[in-house]
Amino acid sequence: MTTSPTPPQGLTVRPATLDDAAAVCALLNEVDVLEIGRADTETAEVRADFVHPEVDLERDSWLLFDGDLLVGYALAWDESGGERIDVDHYVLPGRPQGALHLLDLLEARAAERAAANGASRAVVHLHLNTEPTTDPRDLRARGWRTVRRYNVLARRIGADTDPLPKAPPGVVLRPCLAEEDRRCAHALLQESFTEHFDHQPRTYAQWLDDIDAPNVDWSLIWVAHVEGLGDAAVLRTHDNRPSMGWIGNLGVLAEARGRGIGSHLLRHAFGHYAALGRDRIGLGVDTDNSSGALALYERHGMTLDHAVDTWELIRPAA
Repeated sequence: MTTSPTPPQGLTVRPATLDDAAAVCALLNEVDVLEIGRADTETAEVRADFVHPEVDLERDSWLLFDGDLLVGYALAWDESGGERIDVDHYVLPGRPQGALHLLDLLEARAAERAAANGASRAVVHLHLNTEPTTDPRDLRARGWRTVRRYNVLARRIGADTDPLPKAPPGVVLRPCLAEEDRRCAHALLQESFTEHFDHQPRTYAQWLDDIDAPNVDWSLIWVAHVEGLGDAAVLRTHDNRPSMGWIGNLGVLAEARGRGIGSHLLRHAFGHYAALGRDRIGLGVDTDNSSGALALYERHGMTLDHAVDTWELIRPAA
């Protein structure tokens, strides 16, 4: 393993452990408040990242301390098995050298993981809010560039205004309570998102790890059966965000598009979460998505909450 550079004076770095999940969550919520105005991270999300089989906490995570105060957190993981490596990077304002130090560690580890996969280069992706605590000028100076923007859209919902909709003719939704339906949901997601930017093919077992399957409420994931086509669309949602219900994926096979199925799934999510007592629901959408998803969501009253940029760095594997 590559020797880690020395932290800036007055700061210390160590790997995360499972016992650090609550402290990391508190840090991420502090960053959330600074960047988007509200806390929106749950400890369960952090813990799921920590136990993901594609993360080795000893080598892929870093906690940055100023004395006893946790001021930064970074994580690297590999979904591609090739050159693509994903990273997270969070540092509180006022510690620019600490932020750069975590980038040093992330970039070196990404190059190392890509090399272990047999790749000649590392293509590293980092998602940051458009007004991040990380200084974008520092990223650009290191060779990072923005390659995509995602809009986080949200909408107010209520039991009076958003009843469960009537399905289009020939369309039947079923929740993924059975194993065969869960496998069907996975297959539909893989096929419907195959041409999307940054899509990484995932086996069923890998997908279960990605969505933290032991803690998933499978009644909040639905498959749409379309007469004459079979199972043709999927809606994956979850109810574990503090500020809103969340639509993680809405996928419709190409041959089933243009029949109002996407609109029905969206309205179904509105109605279901309103009945659960939620007053707000959100999702993320690629602003360059060619399927018309952004326009669909906007037609149904979803508006911009905040935006997230994908930053990319390409460097030789090491």
